[in-house]
Amino acid sequence: MSSMETPPRPSMALVWVGRVVSTLPVLMLIMSASMKFLKPPPLIEGLAKFGYPESLAFGLGVTESLCTLLYVIPQTSVLGAILLTGYLGGATATHVRIGDPFLAPVILGVMVWAGLWLRSPRLRSLIPILRRDPR
Repeated sequence: MSSMETPPRPSMALVWVGRVVSTLPVLMLIMSASMKFLKPPPLIEGLAKFGYPESLAFGLGVTESLCTLLYVIPQTSVLGAILLTGYLGGATATHVRIGDPFLAPVILGVMVWAGLWLRSPRLRSLIPILRRDPR
């Protein structure tokens, strides 16, 4: 498909499944960002456990919120997914560094991309996981 061609019309079922798959990480990221603004004691303890000062909580919350906002806006969703991948990669590295389980940020990252892939025909054409014509 050339850059001038319009992508095929998406299946509404795929779009809705993509929206549902995208909703869970969005809700989790909004909750996580909110906690960074509210700074409850378990968050402060968690930051200390990972070796981060409490003063970083607000900046992390802003970063997480902005990346999530970019992800939910259709015109900027790919940029948001890329930025969330970086953010969640940092979270994964933080957990790995101290020997904590790290599957949660990895799963969230996979869900971010899976939801976007399901609801975006342009992304499906760039990343053709399923082929319609056997070769």
